[in-house]
Amino acid sequence: MSSFTADDGVTIFYDDVAPTGGTEGGGPLPPVVLHHGFAADAHTNWVATGVVDALVAAGRRVVALDARGHGRSDAPHDPSAYGEGRMARDLARLVDVLGVPEIDLVGYSMGAVVALILATDEPRIRRLVVGGVGAGIVEMGGVDRRVLDNTALAEALLADDPDTVADPVAAAFRAFVDAQGADRRALAAHARSVHATPIAVERITAPTLLLVGDADPLAARPETLAAPIPDCTLTVVPGDHLSAVVAPTFAPSLVAFLSVGG
Repeated sequence: MSSFTADDGVTIFYDDVAPTGGTEGGGPLPPVVLHHGFAADAHTNWVATGVVDALVAAGRRVVALDARGHGRSDAPHDPSAYGEGRMARDLARLVDVLGVPEIDLVGYSMGAVVALILATDEPRIRRLVVGGVGAGIVEMGGVDRRVLDNTALAEALLADDPDTVADPVAAAFRAFVDAQGADRRALAAHARSVHATPIAVERITAPTLLLVGDADPLAARPETLAAPIPDCTLTVVPGDHLSAVVAPTFAPSLVAFLSVGG
């Protein structure tokens, strides 16, 4: 486990896992940086689902961070410390700390928003994979608030009694947060600061894979997001927002896309 300090003093922890196999064709490929979704962490989103093992077995170095407010990283309770734009700056700082000329970047849900923001002006991204998002990126500027209302989510996270939460989607996230033992006040602060302005996805130059579950309401109409990204491949796997990452074709699709050299 390693860490770095963001420009506002928040400490971000990450795991840096060495490859165990060779790399096919064209020499070594860059590290794969993984950014998890809301209320998860590197272990929940990427280790427990088998994604890290699949990448390492394919000969890839994997760097998986815990975003601010999540996992082992610092968790301030001020909403001004959050938002996917702020997290994108943390990602850029991580690439600086790694000291590598390029990375492959993977983001899921909240992490996909972070990755897309960074990819609009970060030349060090060689290839990009985003999942758990769809038309909401284009139409809402981030996670689809028509499905997951951020105000209702913040209120659900701060409720003393989870049984009083009426919104079913917010209630499901509250249950997930409680199961993780996560900092509800920190997550509520992020929920109040979610990105909600246009993301210039048409400026993304990295070849991109949009990898979504066929029953994921937060990734509805993914073709609406794929269309304006200049070089984007859309792959649909079985599953909803939580189960898509463990679909039998999720990790292999991700690994295959990132295994292309050049």
